[in-house]
Amino acid sequence: MKKGIHPDFKQTSISCACGSTFEVGSTRDNVKVEICSQCHPFFTGKQKLVDSAGRIDRFKKKYAGFDAKKLV
Repeated sequence: MKKGIHPDFKQTSISCACGSTFEVGSTRDNVKVEICSQCHPFFTGKQKLVDSAGRIDRFKKKYAGFDAKKLV
């Protein structure tokens, strides 16, 4: 490796908006993030599955009269 062209790798803390902090190695100082594994819905189990714009209802309405046996 060439001398003087690589950034310094050091221990720094990552702060989340929820208040949790982590110690990691990085080339940056004191990183701030909006969401982390402590508060993200996927990791906390509070994830909600939302039927956006009634997609299931539209599908059922569109194919309500469809009979696959007639195609065979």
